[in-house]
Amino acid sequence: MTERAGADALAGGGGGAAVSLGDAWESGDGGVGRRPEDEAGKGVVCAFGKNLKTLRLREGLDREEFGRRIGYSAATVASYEQGRRIPSPRTIDRADEVLGAGGLLSVWKEEVERAQYPGFFQGMAALEKEAIELLAYDMIVVKGLLQTEEYMRALLAMRRPLLDQETIDQRVAARLARQDIFDRRPTPLLSFVMEESVLRRPYGGKDVLRGQLEHLLLIGQKRNVEIQVMPLDCEDNAGVNGPFTVVTRKDGKKFVYAEAQGIGSLQIDPEQATLANARYGIIRSQALTPRESLEFIEGLLGSL
Repeated sequence: MTERAGADALAGGGGGAAVSLGDAWESGDGGVGRRPEDEAGKGVVCAFGKNLKTLRLREGLDREEFGRRIGYSAATVASYEQGRRIPSPRTIDRADEVLGAGGLLSVWKEEVERAQYPGFFQGMAALEKEAIELLAYDMIVVKGLLQTEEYMRALLAMRRPLLDQETIDQRVAARLARQDIFDRRPTPLLSFVMEESVLRRPYGGKDVLRGQLEHLLLIGQKRNVEIQVMPLDCEDNAGVNGPFTVVTRKDGKKFVYAEAQGIGSLQIDPEQATLANARYGIIRSQALTPRESLEFIEGLLGSL
């Protein structure tokens, strides 16, 4: 199944599995960049940029004046118009208002936002926005949705080949934006299980780890969030096959996302989703309880 076919099948709730190649998004690649990640995305962003420029010129505004009105530099406006960077939905709405476009720009928001993801991640990105439940097991790094900015930057700095600073900044900003899932209404149910080793690994140094542990304690206090730790001395672990995420959509359908070594896989086969959901339940039963886990994290924090 091709990347586009996989995304279409997800949108329609079809069976099968969408599998694509590309940089891993959770294991250190920092989530979603603010630049188009594939050729289809580039086409959408370039088309939006041309429309933006046409409407700006129609209003008789140069880039500097227009940028001042929407809160950005002339150089940033140029990057939007040339399709090199992707504006946020809020920026698109503001540009529509300033240019008196009457919705001609705002109508692009969904397509432009989707363009920042590579083909294999677009389905998962859409699912995060619709999720009523998200279950995630991790054994390498802290889940992207739980990472602090400092932790993200530490992971991105370790990427090989090296990422340039602009790419790092863009991907950090995008991942932070994804974290609005914690405060969304209606409130989704969010469960995270992670290996003890993840919490002990000082990516970026002890200060970064300290901030990350403090952040986990804060997030773990939210009523819709449960964080659990799989202790190193646990002799049974149903998660030996690696990290994965199970997402349940509003219509009750479940999907599974996993990635390793630059390979991202979004499973849309109901049988595989059911099995992954059951496997996650076993993992939860083997891990420390949420209360015990927060106490464990507090202990780790005190030892730093």
